[in-house]
This record gives sequence, structure tokens and C-alpha cells, in this order.
Amino acid sequence: MIDRAYVRQSIPVMGIFALSLILSAPNAAHADEGGVSFWVPGFFGSLAAAPLQPGWSVATIYYHTSVDAGGDVAFARQVTRGNLRTNFTGNLSAVLDADVHLGFVSPSYTLASPVLGGQLTVATLVAYGRSRGEVDTTLTGALGPIGFTVSGASSDQVTGWADLPLFVNLRWNSGVHNYMVYGAGNIPIANYEARRLANLGIGHSALDSGFGYTYLNPKTGDEFSAVLGFTYNLENQKTDYQNGIDMHLDWAASKFLTKQLQLGVVGYAYQQLTGDSGSGNRVGSFESRVFGVGPQVGYLFPLGKDHQGYVNLKAYWEFEAEHRAEGWNTWLTFSISPAAPTQRRSGG
Repeated sequence: MIDRAYVRQSIPVMGIFALSLILSAPNAAHADEGGVSFWVPGFFGSLAAAPLQPGWSVATIYYHTSVDAGGDVAFARQVTRGNLRTNFTGNLSAVLDADVHLGFVSPSYTLASPVLGGQLTVATLVAYGRSRGEVDTTLTGALGPIGFTVSGASSDQVTGWADLPLFVNLRWNSGVHNYMVYGAGNIPIANYEARRLANLGIGHSALDSGFGYTYLNPKTGDEFSAVLGFTYNLENQKTDYQNGIDMHLDWAASKFLTKQLQLGVVGYAYQQLTGDSGSGNRVGSFESRVFGVGPQVGYLFPLGKDHQGYVNLKAYWEFEAEHRAEGWNTWLTFSISPAAPTQRRSGG
């Protein structure tokens, strides 16, 4: 059905490009610290652990997400913005909406020489875009013996550069079975302001690592990938808030109907394992979760004798969210990578 050499070098960034989204989604859009986590839904996709061709590759990505949340996330966002600094009891009726439009350029390099018997790839990602958040609230409660009711609406948007992520992975191949371990880190260099509703950075460093597996059968065209990862968040010094440890699972299943056309489904699961902490935390453990699933389509094509292109479109619809906004998101990726030696000899 498909030529392994043709496929293996086609997705050099499927496990890389989503890293930037972790750093640049709006604070209103996700879970920890009132709405943001290091991991972003759809972080890995098809062929996540498949072997690559040595050399430079580059990917350009357009990412869009639209989500909303209820009172728990909206309240937590107000706390982390510094608008609520004292403990109180009360009820919050709120609706929070957020939208993100982001563009990315992700260069990566795969070494030709084996490292620990595997294939080493390093990458980073430059992201620029816009995030917008809106919240409408009615807060009823008490500060000591004094009761109150407050209603209001606020909105915010920001355009600019995101934080700088760094990424490294090792891959091993054994027939139709492929394995990967990876590590990622966040350098918080974006223009971050704790009191803003929308930001293009998360305001703190984070470390993420995990392992993945890809089954790829060139004879039948069947493919399945899964990547399990864990995130440790350092404390946000501007809010004195530390997110808990997160666990995330990305999976994808597809079939190459031809050696160029790929159709399939994608999904993810996110679960916070430990509660949030820090002197700035006034919302409790705030352990969150969300699930997502949707379709994908991919297309491979030669670019001259030495390179190959790949276009992938995937979309997710979220459900069963807890302490986390939910909605939908789409990814459109175009990557260029070195062609396999067999294709170079045949002229593409």
C-alpha cells in the first residue's frame, strides 16, 4: 500500500508543532491557574513516533480554538488576575468565552548518527498571534458579616509573540513498531501580565516529558499512534500560584488509502493529577480534565528530488470538561522535510 521510506520522513513535526500552542493559548481557554496549562489539546498526532529522515525540516501551522466555561473557571481567572485577594463564601454565575488565532514556524533538526541506538531530533518554535477573552459575571457572597452582589463584564485581547519552547526526542524503529521518548521545556519570554484576561504566555517555566508508540504497516496502510506525557509546572512568581502535575494522552488512528492520501480520527484526554498550590491560590486544588475527538485528513507529495511536503488538517470537539473550558479547535499544518534516499534516486 505505501512505501515506508516515503512515509517515515513526512511528519517530522507532528510531535513538535503543538508544543508552541501550550505556550500561547489564552489564559481564559484552559484549566490551571484560572484557565491555562502547558499542554495544549492535539499536541501529538499521527506518526508521532515514526522514524524521520536526517537533516533540517520546517513546519508552518495555523491553529484556532474557540472555547467557553462556567463560573468555576471564570472565578479562578479573576483570582489569578489579582482582582480577588481575600477568602470569602459565595456563588458565582458566569460565562467565559475565548478565541485564539495563532501562526507558527517550527524548525527541527534530526541527527544522522544514532544516539543511544535511536534517532535524535531537536526543535524549537516561533509563534505569533492573537488571543481574546470575555467574561460576564454575577457574584453573590459575603466578606465576613457583609453580604454583597456584584455584576459586571470584561473583555481583553492581545496580539504578539508567544513564549519560546524547546523540544527534544529520541525514536527507535523495529519493523512496524516505533517508539519514542521526549522532553520539552518552556522559556517564559512573552509579554505576560497577570492582571490581563488574555495572554500569549503562561508566566512561568514548565517541564514536560513522556513516551509514545506508533504502529505503521506499509503493506496495509494502517497506522496508530499514542503519546502519554506528564507536565511539572514551576510557580508563577507574578501570581504566587503553582499549577499541579498534569497527565495528557494524545492518540490518532488513520489509514493511507493511497501512498499519498491519509484519512483517520484523532483524540486526546487530559487529567490533572495533583492540586494547584501556592500562596496566591484561593480556588483550592482545582484539578481539571477534558476529552476531545475528531477527524483528520493528510496528504503527502514530493517537492523536487530532495524534499517532500505534507499537509494535515485535524479538528477536535471537546466534552466532559471539569474545571476547564471546553469547545473545539483545529490545526492546519504544512511541513517540508528531506526526501527519502530511494525517492531522490527516482527523481521524486
